[in-house]
Amino acid sequence: MGHRVGVYRRMDRRDMGETTEKKAAVVTGVAGFVGSHLASRLLELGFGVVGVDNLFSGKLENIRSMQGRPGFSFYRRSVTEPGLLPQLKAEHPHLNYCFHLAAIVSVPYSLDHPQETMDTNCTAVVEMLRQAEALGFRAFVFAGSAAEYGTDQRLPLLEEYADDDTVHLSPYGLAKYLASRQVGRSPIGVSLRCFNIYGPLQDPSSPYSGVISRFIRMASRGEPITIFGDGLQTRDFVYVSDVVEGYLRVACPDPSHPEIQPGVYNIGRGIGTSILDLAALIRELTRSSSKLSFLEERAGDIRHSRADISALERATRWRPRVDLADGLARTIEWMQGTRD
Repeated sequence: MGHRVGVYRRMDRRDMGETTEKKAAVVTGVAGFVGSHLASRLLELGFGVVGVDNLFSGKLENIRSMQGRPGFSFYRRSVTEPGLLPQLKAEHPHLNYCFHLAAIVSVPYSLDHPQETMDTNCTAVVEMLRQAEALGFRAFVFAGSAAEYGTDQRLPLLEEYADDDTVHLSPYGLAKYLASRQVGRSPIGVSLRCFNIYGPLQDPSSPYSGVISRFIRMASRGEPITIFGDGLQTRDFVYVSDVVEGYLRVACPDPSHPEIQPGVYNIGRGIGTSILDLAALIRELTRSSSKLSFLEERAGDIRHSRADISALERATRWRPRVDLADGLARTIEWMQGTRD
């Protein structure tokens, strides 16, 4: 799999609460990009981790380094299966946290499969939340999405901007919104609306991959960097280790911090970067002579996206620690280290 690159706050097990109590977490989507980073970090902190993934878009190689490690178990299961959490709890009695990252992650796929997307990205989430509440879980943390804001162009985007009147661009965005709304109303629920996550283990060959890994691959090969539209559209890019830190903060707050209130919180850097500037920085960091190639703007793409992250900062003292240039350099290092 290659070496794992990440930047994490120096944290020990005392940060996660009492050391005398055994803790274990379910991580759905564990073989995915973010799920595998989160599972690895939880193991480092002394958690037992029960990973669930049906491998629809996840990859076994992402969790190969964890298999066989004490405290890690993997189940090739779908989150749409009835009674999943009670079955896992029966086999792992110490389970008391759920990080629900499993999802249909492709917007184009959701357009072609709206009912399957709703079943996986909303109905299954609400059912697992109900099971977690019944089982007495301490926290249920859901991977929300910036797509929940639909066509809203008020910047920066505040959590309350996504509501029942939001015009969503895809079944993916609608399902994520409906699930986030339900999770945020639960006494154990927190939904993190993730903006554009990037970093090591994001597969540039995957149709679900983000723009950064694709641009790095193109630049490293000297291929034209393909940009849809004029490149002036902006996105809020956040490094994967900062997102993992956010998940940990909302589920298991530092004992010196107040417990977070259930609800929905944005997680990003709060900084918009144009696609043109992103391409230029990647070309500089890879020392690439790749030219830019402009294609027709894709239908449904929003023009600008940037998170207001003040609510999460106030609630947990979380702050993004990795700036874009540093995060890109680390991602490039990983990608170049894994090339055949």
